[in-house]
Amino acid sequence: MHPGLVKPIHFIGAFFLLIFSSFNPEGTNNIFNKIKVDGGVISGTVSKDQSIHIFKGIPFAAAPVGELRWKAPQAVIPWTGTKACTTFGPSPMQASPAPFSMWTSEFLIPKEPISEDCLNLNVWTGAKSAKEMRPVLVWIYGGGFSSGGSACPIYDGEAMAKKGIIFVSINYRVGIFGFFAHPELTKESSTHASGNYGLLDQVAALQWVQRNIASFGGDPEDVTIAGQSAGSMSVNCLVASPLSKGLFNKAIAESGASFTRGNVSLKGAEDDGVRIMNSLNVTSISDLRKIPDTVLMKKSSAFRGPIIDGYVLPESIVEIFKKGNENKVTLLTGWNEDEGFVFGKPKNAAEFKRSLGEKFGQDSVLALNYYPVNNNFDAASSELELSRDETFGVQNYAWANQHDKNGGIVFVYRFMRKVPATGENVKYGAFHTGEVPYAYNNLRFVDRPWEEVDHQLARVMSDFWTNFVKTGNPNGPGVPEWKRYVASSKFIMGFSDIQASQRMTDTAALNFVYRKMSGE
Repeated sequence: MHPGLVKPIHFIGAFFLLIFSSFNPEGTNNIFNKIKVDGGVISGTVSKDQSIHIFKGIPFAAAPVGELRWKAPQAVIPWTGTKACTTFGPSPMQASPAPFSMWTSEFLIPKEPISEDCLNLNVWTGAKSAKEMRPVLVWIYGGGFSSGGSACPIYDGEAMAKKGIIFVSINYRVGIFGFFAHPELTKESSTHASGNYGLLDQVAALQWVQRNIASFGGDPEDVTIAGQSAGSMSVNCLVASPLSKGLFNKAIAESGASFTRGNVSLKGAEDDGVRIMNSLNVTSISDLRKIPDTVLMKKSSAFRGPIIDGYVLPESIVEIFKKGNENKVTLLTGWNEDEGFVFGKPKNAAEFKRSLGEKFGQDSVLALNYYPVNNNFDAASSELELSRDETFGVQNYAWANQHDKNGGIVFVYRFMRKVPATGENVKYGAFHTGEVPYAYNNLRFVDRPWEEVDHQLARVMSDFWTNFVKTGNPNGPGVPEWKRYVASSKFIMGFSDIQASQRMTDTAALNFVYRKMSGE
């Protein structure tokens, strides 16, 4: 109502009835106006078309600050009244985001707020009743375990919620706040472990989903976890961890796992922690907890992510899977065609050939079959392809093979669409993270010269993803057949201008790299 407009009382009543009904297109009492969750009552907002209820910044644990810094997440502190959950909560403590390489601002967290007090999550639901029991997708962001947050524009959950699932995105601690170990911390812990606080945050968020998602119309017995890059590595850890048992039944892992790279041991992480404490000229964890977060943040680059701590991860991920001790899930996994990293000037032919000799020794001649060095152009391409295979491809490839060997159902993809770009960004192709806006139908948040083929690909990929969340199978009406991956035949789904199941053509190179990296 215009503030200067005077209406009779019955028009005012009708106006407020209209406002109330806008939260519920059917005009009936809507249970999603206010929802009781751990800690108290919350309210949210609705999408522009009023079809999706949105709740942002819901606390799922107490603020991990002060004496709770470097402790497992604690129960959320109750609040009084109704907590308005209409804006994203703070992103985890990290450096201020700045676009770099191929990652423009849409791929980064907002400039603010950024805080240690970051343990919040977000829910998008299109359910009309708490009795609907819709399948749930829980999204875990990437960022190398040192950056990232759930408020990135490309992680918006509205489009996926419109396809009939509940979309949840969560925050977890990163950098020194999420993965700092120290002998004193291990000693004070009842679990005799320290360092995996970021993973413990993820487990706590999944436990919150178990307790609360039914109030949003979700089914706690039908939860899929999904992540990309460090988020995909997190998914790998959660599937491996005994702490996650019963919290989900499906997993989506995009470009990240730990099937050849070794996670640091607890002792190694503790030694790193001792060095950091010494560099800060303090002698106790108590004193370290008093140091301002901005000072500690400058030490974050020293952190290597998840730790084999004997508790969250009882042993290496590879050993857990080889023994068949992982949580049993249905898996969808894959990687991108052009996601190798070469920072700085590419090696010329002579330099790259020499680097192959240093890396592979007498097998460097064999490596040249897979990563040719006929000229400088070949060398630059091969350097990127080897980086892609070592960092991402072989990790998810090895996971798919082990998953199939263990009797699990797995679907594998390769994202090959060169993401449209202008200027310097043209050179990046199907880059790392480039598939995320397609898979979650969020092209509208990214400023690129999209073509019709991109919108079609986004529709198909997001349909595949939602089908998988709903049924454990990406196949369904309106999408091409996606053949199940079996190690003996190696069919994968190719995502490019045309989407089709196809046999992998680079298995010899991946097998070679896997053998060299794993020592088998």
